[in-house]
Amino acid sequence: MDRLTETLQQHIGVELWLASVLAIILLTLLVGQAVRTAFLQANRWAQRSANPWDEAVLGAARKPTQLLIWLIGLGWVARALNAHWNEPALLADTLQWRDVGFIVCVAWFLWRLIGLVSQTSIRRRTDSGEPFDLTTALALSKLLRLLVIVVTAITVAHTLGFQIGGLLALGGVGGIAVGLAAKDLLANFFGGLTIYLDRPFSVGDWIRSPDKSIEGTVEYISWRHTRIRAFNKNPIYVPNAVFTSIVVENPSRMSHRRLKETLGLRYDDFDQVQAVVDDMRTLLQNHPGIDNSQTLIVNFTRFGASSLDIMVYAFTLTRAWVDYQALKQELLLEFGRIVARHGAAIAFPTQTLHVATTPDPAPTDAPEPGAV
Repeated sequence: MDRLTETLQQHIGVELWLASVLAIILLTLLVGQAVRTAFLQANRWAQRSANPWDEAVLGAARKPTQLLIWLIGLGWVARALNAHWNEPALLADTLQWRDVGFIVCVAWFLWRLIGLVSQTSIRRRTDSGEPFDLTTALALSKLLRLLVIVVTAITVAHTLGFQIGGLLALGGVGGIAVGLAAKDLLANFFGGLTIYLDRPFSVGDWIRSPDKSIEGTVEYISWRHTRIRAFNKNPIYVPNAVFTSIVVENPSRMSHRRLKETLGLRYDDFDQVQAVVDDMRTLLQNHPGIDNSQTLIVNFTRFGASSLDIMVYAFTLTRAWVDYQALKQELLLEFGRIVARHGAAIAFPTQTLHVATTPDPAPTDAPEPGAV
């Protein structure tokens, strides 16, 4: 550094303090360029490496490291200026803000590292097809980033000379007023925390509520609201506090889909009911799409208003809505064929009207009154 300062002073003809400042700035530029080149080379090596975390660490450290170099150069410049002007207060303030910059650089690195590690983990699990909980991964990322913000704020306040104890006490007193003024915001925050901890649903789940007109696929869960995409493709934004007071169904986590149908035969087909019921039960018991370990019922249940009702109750192995509808169609068509094979027919609503007839009055030969 001294040799660089003497060279600048001899060739440029500036004063010693100014030459020192210029030397520091020049050295900072050179170091910054060297670090940038080193990061580029390290990124090339990381891309060829099988370890995916190398890229995350390098990507998170590149910009904070470059800022850190300039902060170190700023400290040296402040010392050089203080040696010439002798301003200890200015030097102390500059070094204090430099230290704040160091803390911000560390927080920036951790913030970026958490985001990149989270993205890398999600991408790896998605590409490999491994099962994982996207909601939990995003929740952990947000909680860690929130922790970084809180620790950074406390450390910066301590570096700037604030009394942390008094600040926390003030926060405890002011927290009551803030809590009353922002109770809805806090309710949504704790509602979101409940969703993250209890996990009644995750991103990608189909949910609905019998208490509210809410039904659709969960797209995003934030600390304030949950975005649900309805089946008509409209977005529904639900405050998280709502989920603490309503019932939520999660059909995405069903184990089976239920098949529950009622078939009605004509009253003229009473003699064929038993055979139709037996064949339909055999069909379900032998069908590969029906889970025979679950409840399976095929029974003649009642004499309906215009039909002999047969109840079909079973559970399918598939949970996918489209596949379930295709299986249901296949079974209903086969039920119709069984009915036709036995010479019976599906009943439709009919009414039989019985009109009572009265006999005509018998003729009489008695003369009418007054006849001659």
